[in-house]
Amino acid sequence: MSDRGTTIVLVRHGVTDWNRERRFQGQIDIPLNEEGRRQAELTGRRIASDPHRHRIAAVHTSDLSRAAQTAEPIARALGLPMLSDPALRERHYGAFEGRTHDELERDQAEAWQRWRSREPDFALPGGGESLREFHARVERALLGLAARYPSATVVAVAHGGVLDCAFRIAAGLPLDAPRGHDLLNASLNRIAFDGEGFRLVDWADVAHLEEALDDVEARG
Repeated sequence: MSDRGTTIVLVRHGVTDWNRERRFQGQIDIPLNEEGRRQAELTGRRIASDPHRHRIAAVHTSDLSRAAQTAEPIARALGLPMLSDPALRERHYGAFEGRTHDELERDQAEAWQRWRSREPDFALPGGGESLREFHARVERALLGLAARYPSATVVAVAHGGVLDCAFRIAAGLPLDAPRGHDLLNASLNRIAFDGEGFRLVDWADVAHLEEALDDVEARG
């Protein structure tokens, strides 16, 4: 990593039961399941073993429990406080929250199709955020971290939607462009700010999870 500018290590929270059910979580406060808690511990170990860990100035997290539960072992491993930041919350999905993809496709077909087509100014029914509103919130949060931690690294534990916005900001990808990038649970995703804009460093790193799985399989 460069000694100039800010590096943000974005971590998606570990897996939840609702992730497995393909159920919209949004801002409903769903905890990690057992697998997710294990992923969080492995992520903490991975970050603590990074040779650049001395440059990590802080651990910020969404205030939703699935993110905070993922951030806790990271902060513990680094010996840093865990700073709660509501700006890192998942998108507010309004009436979509608590529903599965299949249920929405069946019961709210028009809204579902507009969501899938990534209409930037379509406000989700039930008081949800539009994609443009959500993207602007995430961009403000990332710029705030860059301003607060110049020439340092900060860990930010958040959600799939937040990571999607961060990727688009760093890669210059339009809001309505199809997604071709992964948003993996407990993944490490790095972007850097040089004072003018963000750029991608690396994305969707889950080597720490794959190594653990390989170790379990090797032990039979």
